[in-house]
Amino acid sequence: MSEALERSRRLVVPELVARSARREPDAPALAFEGARLTFAQLDRRANRVAGALAARGVGAGDHVAILMYNRLEFVEAFLGIQRLGACAVPVNFRLSQEEVDYVLADSRAVGILSDEALAEAGSAAAATLPALGFHLVAGTAAAGAESYEAALAAASAEPPDLVVDDEQLAFLMYTSGTTGRPKGAMLSHQNLVVNTMNWLYEVAARAGDVWLSGLPLFHIGGLNGLLPFLHLGCLAVIEPSTGFDPVRSIERLAEHDVSICFFVPTQWQEICSRPEVARLDPARLRVAMWGASQSPLQTLELLVETFPRVEIVNAFGQTEMSSNTAFLKGADAVRKMGSVGHPAINVEARIVDEDGADVPRGEVGEIVYRGPTVMRGYFEKEEETAAAFAGDWFHSGDLVREDEEGFLFVVDRLKDMLISGGENVYPAEVERALIDHPAVAEVAVVGIAHPRWVETPLAVVILEAGASATEEELIEHSRARLASYKKPAAVVFTDAIPRNAAGKVLKRRLRDEHAAMFSSDRAGERPG
Repeated sequence: MSEALERSRRLVVPELVARSARREPDAPALAFEGARLTFAQLDRRANRVAGALAARGVGAGDHVAILMYNRLEFVEAFLGIQRLGACAVPVNFRLSQEEVDYVLADSRAVGILSDEALAEAGSAAAATLPALGFHLVAGTAAAGAESYEAALAAASAEPPDLVVDDEQLAFLMYTSGTTGRPKGAMLSHQNLVVNTMNWLYEVAARAGDVWLSGLPLFHIGGLNGLLPFLHLGCLAVIEPSTGFDPVRSIERLAEHDVSICFFVPTQWQEICSRPEVARLDPARLRVAMWGASQSPLQTLELLVETFPRVEIVNAFGQTEMSSNTAFLKGADAVRKMGSVGHPAINVEARIVDEDGADVPRGEVGEIVYRGPTVMRGYFEKEEETAAAFAGDWFHSGDLVREDEEGFLFVVDRLKDMLISGGENVYPAEVERALIDHPAVAEVAVVGIAHPRWVETPLAVVILEAGASATEEELIEHSRARLASYKKPAAVVFTDAIPRNAAGKVLKRRLRDEHAAMFSSDRAGERPG
């Protein structure tokens, strides 16, 4: 196929923005903390990012990390990296230095873009990882780093003269691993573009909408939530990624005339509990979305009660699926409260048993997927990829049942994972951190119910003979090695951890034994 034909056929992620810039160059694209970028400005700055990176040797197939809090530069960096045919690697800013270094090394990142607040972590990584050839900082540059703005000023605002194929990697998103190490889910331009189209169809976004999300941009839903609106030429409002303030969120919803918004259940609980929410114009806000974790029914009931004339939509999915796999919307949001809805368009799903055979409707099985939003695999993890695609379907790890009307209900997780305040936590990661403590002989970590965070990690510990350690000491030990939200919210000391005949820890029994721990006196504690 000729290059001219390739150029005429391509639809890759940055092109979604470029098309809007050609149609409505002066329309606002992004807003954050009083600052705005029009589509023309966003397009030009993304081009400058691409030029700055190319001047530092970045080319097609390279991986470039982004370690930033939510800000305008995050989005333009994401797009600029992809304009070169390179792959963006957003890094969770909550990770410990050890975890940041692991992601940067495992992803084979050739450089890092950070902001002033996280520049120290970026510089520490660059000092120990020779493969990181450059470090650009938005704001005051740290020692050994360069100014992001100076690099952009020296680069051209014209797009790179190259063709990016839609099968090239656009996004390497790290998910926590069952063995204690994160894995990079490889998402192509096709994955992200099709997910964007799925989202537009399912949520019925339209010209003139204004989007606001409470998710951090390193999160798969944070970045992918922007793309449908950037494609439509609509304004997307970016929330700060730290220090969530429900009153300020309500003020931003009103200030920007937001019509579609997304918050995790814990955020909705706080928003709906504030009297200021009555100031919102019900004629403007038309879709209130939630997801990223399961929600207590009382939170959903409060959401429906607070916004009786607003459509409530649950977006269900996972990183490996780019991310949305099912939606619950319209009148079904009340009638089928607790369900995650039906599979999205372009997502084929089955519910299977351990042998990969379909289970009868109403019985519990693992939901598996096919379709153009399925990831290309885990980066340089052939065994894990092969296991995830056993039987030629992607295995989600979610145990679900389907009711008589075809609505899906999540029952449990096949994978040993919990979701605390919308963040994935794999117990193996926490166990690996705790077992390094010299006083710990054995440890098992489980997720238990929490009234605010839905789930929170609990560590059940056996100490070495003659050794001693306090709960606070072990929590602080894990905090130094893990992102803060992964540390155990409580530690229980015991003489024996229940196991089956094969020696496997009976984690369901531990969850049942300690299920009521956070029902009263410790209910207000924050796990992360």
